[in-house]
Amino acid sequence: MSRSGCLEYSEADLGRRDFLRVGSLSFLGISLSQYLMLRDTFAARVDVAAPKAQACILLWLEGGPSQVDTWDPKPGSSFKPISTNVPGIQISELFPRSAEHMDKLSILRSMHTEEIDHPEATHYAVTGHRPNSAMKFPSLGSIITKETGVRSTIPAHVIVPEWNVHRIYEEYFGSSFLGPKYSYMGIPDPSQKDFRMQDLSLPKTLSLERVEDRMAFRKVVDRIHRQKEEIAEFAQMDTFTAQALKMILSTEVKAAFDLSREPEKIRDHYGRNSFGQSVLLARRLVESGSRFVTAAGYKFNHWDSSHKDNDRYHRDELAPPLDQALSALLEDLSQRGLLQSTVVIVMGEFGRTPHTNPDNGRDHWPHCWSLLLGGGGIAGGRVVGSSDGRGAYVADRMITMGDVFATIYKAFGIDWTKEYMSPIGRPLKIANAIDDKTGVPIKELI
Repeated sequence: MSRSGCLEYSEADLGRRDFLRVGSLSFLGISLSQYLMLRDTFAARVDVAAPKAQACILLWLEGGPSQVDTWDPKPGSSFKPISTNVPGIQISELFPRSAEHMDKLSILRSMHTEEIDHPEATHYAVTGHRPNSAMKFPSLGSIITKETGVRSTIPAHVIVPEWNVHRIYEEYFGSSFLGPKYSYMGIPDPSQKDFRMQDLSLPKTLSLERVEDRMAFRKVVDRIHRQKEEIAEFAQMDTFTAQALKMILSTEVKAAFDLSREPEKIRDHYGRNSFGQSVLLARRLVESGSRFVTAAGYKFNHWDSSHKDNDRYHRDELAPPLDQALSALLEDLSQRGLLQSTVVIVMGEFGRTPHTNPDNGRDHWPHCWSLLLGGGGIAGGRVVGSSDGRGAYVADRMITMGDVFATIYKAFGIDWTKEYMSPIGRPLKIANAIDDKTGVPIKELI
């Protein structure tokens, strides 16, 4: 018998967990009954309007894009500003397609965060908390999944594609002490010719009848085992296993992941690359019932390549896939009537320096940067906050990750002032802002 956190598990349990590999499972934390009791005790209550948002797509720009070369053009950039379909709003010339859809997204130009290295900044961007060796924090996606519940047999929380190196980043997008039910499912790169969700198919040697027989046998074993080990975590594992089997046998799930069902023209429209096909799959998943999908199709820290030859990387490698996929997504969601119920976030973990280094590159810069936010009842076609003349520091209206989270939660009808009780007895704000304050929804947007 082995132990993980406060939960003991045997080889039989590991076999059950391996029946379907879904996301990064964590068994640290308090029991479910304790958690529910403490959540009700410590959660602050505010009045929230009827939710418009039903799903969220995060376009993750891993490595950090340059704000002055993307959404907040400045004289220090080699790229000219261009007008958009919203009078008065300009963005970089690197995004001519996206410029035609700026009425659907708003630009937050005064983001300020507190971490300057990739691992810590990624953790901060997706959880709203600075890393702490004493505890783990649930991600935005996991919290939305927990608070809104599942909509169908489609996995509620998904990352596409999953990381294949530096897997520490995966943990930051997970559910931490909220439990495996709210963790994400990692998907292989959908742009690969051999893309197939192996975990959603039974081996050819294993018939449905045999699966049902094995399930029946396992239930007998479990019933005896539970007489000795009656703890809440086993109920969680039961739910997870049932969900896994339901997914394997569901034609609806298989169809959602099958990109071959998309017309070739649509696949071309998003871009025949990892990022473009990841964004397309994200649209298919939220349309089928997913709650939160992270499209992370760029190579590991790809936007960080701009440490050297910033202009060349932004012009030739980084901006074109984003411009194509983002414009295609906004057009597609709008035409399908999904934009009004789907929040879209476009961001990395920080920005880049307004000045260039000796290698003509831009380095890490969390002091002032930009992101895009819209859909799901969040107003588009607006600019909130501003940077100084160089794009270096906030000139007006500092915005924190807690404010962004609070805005998104409000769109979903989630009480953004809520706090969870952590396993070490510390209350955690789900919309945590700088100096441990609670974030505030951005009034211009929602």
